[in-house]
Amino acid sequence: MDRALRLLARSRFLSCAPASDPRPGPGPAGAALLLLRPPNVVRMASQNSFRIEYDTFGELKVPNDKYYGAQTVRSTMNFKIGGVTERMPIPVIKAFGILKRAAAEVNQDYGLDPKIANAIMKAADEVAEGKLNDHFPLVVWQTGSGTQTNMNVNEVISNRAIEMLGGQLGSKKPVHPNDHVNKSQSSNDTFPTAMHIAAAVEVHEVLLPGLQKLHDALDAKSKEFAQIIKIGRTHTQDAVPLTLGQEFSGYVQQVKYATTRIKGAMPRIYELAAGGTAVGTGLNTRIGFAEKVAAKVAALTGLPFVTAPNKFEALAAHDALVELSGAMNTAACSLMKIANDIRFLGSGPRSGLGELILPENEPGSSIMPGKVNPTQCEALTMVAAQVMGNHVAITIGGSSGHFELNVFKPLMIKNVLHSARLLGDASVSFTENCVVGIQANTERINKLMNESLMLVTALNPHIGYDKAAKIAKTAHKNGSTLKATAIELGYLTAEQFDEWVKPKDMLGPK
Repeated sequence: MDRALRLLARSRFLSCAPASDPRPGPGPAGAALLLLRPPNVVRMASQNSFRIEYDTFGELKVPNDKYYGAQTVRSTMNFKIGGVTERMPIPVIKAFGILKRAAAEVNQDYGLDPKIANAIMKAADEVAEGKLNDHFPLVVWQTGSGTQTNMNVNEVISNRAIEMLGGQLGSKKPVHPNDHVNKSQSSNDTFPTAMHIAAAVEVHEVLLPGLQKLHDALDAKSKEFAQIIKIGRTHTQDAVPLTLGQEFSGYVQQVKYATTRIKGAMPRIYELAAGGTAVGTGLNTRIGFAEKVAAKVAALTGLPFVTAPNKFEALAAHDALVELSGAMNTAACSLMKIANDIRFLGSGPRSGLGELILPENEPGSSIMPGKVNPTQCEALTMVAAQVMGNHVAITIGGSSGHFELNVFKPLMIKNVLHSARLLGDASVSFTENCVVGIQANTERINKLMNESLMLVTALNPHIGYDKAAKIAKTAHKNGSTLKATAIELGYLTAEQFDEWVKPKDMLGPK
């Protein structure tokens, strides 16, 4: 009889009829099953097996190869929106790892069992380092407070810490996702804290270096082209001369200002909501918790994070992210103008302006042999358009906070991070694959400048606006040169024209 029970138990285990269920059935069969089950079966079960975990709504099957728990599974069931491409950005997850580590360290100072605190810190470090990315399946389109993602992080850190301590996944012992990992915290203050950490890191690691690289390359071109005189254009029509270097110096200044604006928005990003808990009052925290957490985050990231001076503002509004997005939106406007100028100046090669020779990186047409297009300019302008669109969504999200909580948080941080990454990456791509290889087509530049009617502007101080306008209009109508027309009209001599109309003397004030 005993042998039969053992065989029956073994067959039940091998068939995976919830073998991971921590509640064996009553009687000898259940006892035999417990005896036969390897001690680590819950953690080491195959990819197709599940364990049973619980939340306040009941039990759910959780894949044994995942560290998340019931609340994460429930979210995947309730928010099937967009699929894998719409998952919460990894920078947010990594930021949560930093925050949870800092909170555990501070909670230890306030009495949390060091054994539990250390396990949480180790697991949180793995989250911050991106080692557990596969355990965060939730999409952006969930609760507007980001609660499900906060619990996803709590569950992953809890179960990973439990595993480190030799416990059973899903048991919530000895590390509980709420009582320990989320101690002195609420989703309402942790998610905005993670938002600010993620945004700051992305700005410093991707956006600002990309813009600086573009600035430096444009500055080098401005100096390289300093002596090349060309015709200017206003309203897309001929204007007075300037140097190609002066034209590029405008681009340099635009990128410099873009960087300055973004840096100017960062002090508000460095303010962290942690310690505000549910509505900003700091319920269930300890005095000094907020300040200590901010200091720990600053130490972990090397960025000057501080606790937000007013937690009610930090939870209920996200004006700081709207401000940062606004600075990025302005940068997008600048990059759109720069990229458009460069592609139009490089249009041709024979039927366009053709003043610039752009690098040839790849074939441009599937039907027109030999065609090459300004693809880097096109990519940058598309990025600029996307950033402008992102800013619209961020603006709507930021303006829609109600009472004590803004509930557009996931949307806002998704778009802020998207904009920062796109602008940073596109700036590097545009620099390396276009700007550094731009050449001036001096032959074309000289031809267009010398044929321009707007050189007549130099005659204003000598013969007056009306006579100068008469020369320009007559020359254009008759297809003649300014010099020949001016002499024919009797307004000046050839010698006077040559003395007064010198493009190199038209580049600045006298």
